[in-house]
Amino acid sequence: MGGYVHITHEFAPVFDKNSRVLILGSLPSVKSREEGFYYGHPRNRFWTVTAAVAGYGQKVPVTVEEKKAMLLSAGIAVWDVIAECDIIGSSDASIKNAVPADLSEILALCPDIAVFANGSTAAKLYEKFQQKKTGRPAVKLPSTSPANAAWSTERLTAEWARLLKAAQDIK
Repeated sequence: MGGYVHITHEFAPVFDKNSRVLILGSLPSVKSREEGFYYGHPRNRFWTVTAAVAGYGQKVPVTVEEKKAMLLSAGIAVWDVIAECDIIGSSDASIKNAVPADLSEILALCPDIAVFANGSTAAKLYEKFQQKKTGRPAVKLPSTSPANAAWSTERLTAEWARLLKAAQDIK
């Protein structure tokens, strides 16, 4: 597993002026950092769940361009709570010396955006580092990580369907 490594988030948030939902992870996993984009681990269910919630059904995007296009067409923004930190592998539990990401650009362009956290760690980090700055709570969703084996893809999709409802309520 190795020791602590200092990482800096190296890819930009995905959002545009039509974004109505912001999904925040903690920070990219080792696999996501290798892939250069969010939720790069092949067993992470983020893309399957988000495609279903966004109305894409079984048509799960594969390339980074397809993923960005799906998110933007569905009004979904993606970013992470942490911009840099020390971490062991992909272990959120090991995060220390965290520097929060700057959410101001997204919030300025999309002042009515609903904020969601992908999992408990993202929710806790958001509450610790971001909530006072943003003045808004984040809705905690169950993690799409393969480590969250207690939740089936079907159960995750049903819970994440709240994203679509939130986006529709804001429009």
